[in-house]
Amino acid sequence: MLTSFFQLYKTAYSGLSKNSWYLSLVMFINRSGTMVVPFMSIYTIQQLHFTIVQSGWVMAFFGAGAISGAFIGGKLTDKIGFYDIQVGALLIGGILFLILGYQRTFISVGIGTFILSICNESFRPANSTAIAHYSSDENKTRSYSLNRLAVNLGWAFGGGLGGLLASINYHLLFWVDGCTNIFAALLLLSLMPRSKIIKSVKGVSDHTIKAISAYKDGVYLIFILLSTLFSICFFQFFIMQPVFYKIQWHFNERFIGFLLAFNGILIVLVEMVMIHKLEGKRNPLTYIISGILVCGTSFVLLNLLPHAVWVAFLVVILITFGEMLSMPFMNSFWINRTNNSNRGEYAALYSMSWSAAQIVAPAVGSQIIAFGGFNMLWWVLGSVCLVSATGYFFLKKFAPVYNQTITTID
Repeated sequence: MLTSFFQLYKTAYSGLSKNSWYLSLVMFINRSGTMVVPFMSIYTIQQLHFTIVQSGWVMAFFGAGAISGAFIGGKLTDKIGFYDIQVGALLIGGILFLILGYQRTFISVGIGTFILSICNESFRPANSTAIAHYSSDENKTRSYSLNRLAVNLGWAFGGGLGGLLASINYHLLFWVDGCTNIFAALLLLSLMPRSKIIKSVKGVSDHTIKAISAYKDGVYLIFILLSTLFSICFFQFFIMQPVFYKIQWHFNERFIGFLLAFNGILIVLVEMVMIHKLEGKRNPLTYIISGILVCGTSFVLLNLLPHAVWVAFLVVILITFGEMLSMPFMNSFWINRTNNSNRGEYAALYSMSWSAAQIVAPAVGSQIIAFGGFNMLWWVLGSVCLVSATGYFFLKKFAPVYNQTITTID
């Protein structure tokens, strides 16, 4: 029994290219140093003595930079290749973190945050394109799941360490964040020398499908709209749900933190095995629809079930499984509509949708709560998830699905 259990995990992680593992390692190191952004609001208010409004503007600059960076990163990836963009974004971003730590005025912090965010987010489309490049049709979803695992582990490690460093000296956050960025770039240069992949980063045309712009692909634009609706709902799990647990259910911060960590633990333990079992069996949209419906159900249950610890765990389990069902296969969907000459643009638009949702989610959530309380929020989120899932159902029914062969280069 135990042997079968370990064999299952071994099989789930086998067959991925060496460079997919390298990219995930680089992502883990990069995300392990992600400390400045989660503590930026507290830092600007407590250390720099900004007003709450000024602090909010700083975070708005970060969001605007994130959207701009994803757009620019996607364009540059298609023009000069994913390798140089990743290395450049990590190196320059690391230096900008160090510089930002020495800014003290609202203007300089705002401008610095905007420029840093552009640089940071330009990394994402390039990284997504690289993962697709080093994947095959049989393992592309698992390759993205491995990358998601690296992101979750990095966030968990970085968040914990960031809290410790912030209690000592906030300036340490900028140094650690900057140095891990630079180290990740150097590691990428070491593990994947440019000389070995220079041919692979050129936009070699793949004629399996016509190379069209992501911004002219009507099916993909509908997909992005539906994805944005879902992600606005999903972000409430990290933004408003902890507030709900504290104010309405009177859980303490330690337990709330554990619930959020439990989400990451489940992803690490389950996602790769689950994707291994599901990948290639059905249309990716089938799993996306199922995942969104599960997430919507979890929000509604907060109104229907009693205020209890077991309910909180059940909701986290449902949201996590909904996330694991939907998000990896969302990546599969957009990859299947791309080739080597337009993949960066598709990745950019996907990243932009999530960045936009991250900006909109707290504003929408807080306004709904102010108007009708948390009960209304959970009903609205469940309804929006239902709308998103329904949209994906019709997309699956009427939209063509491209199945492009992706060349694997180790």
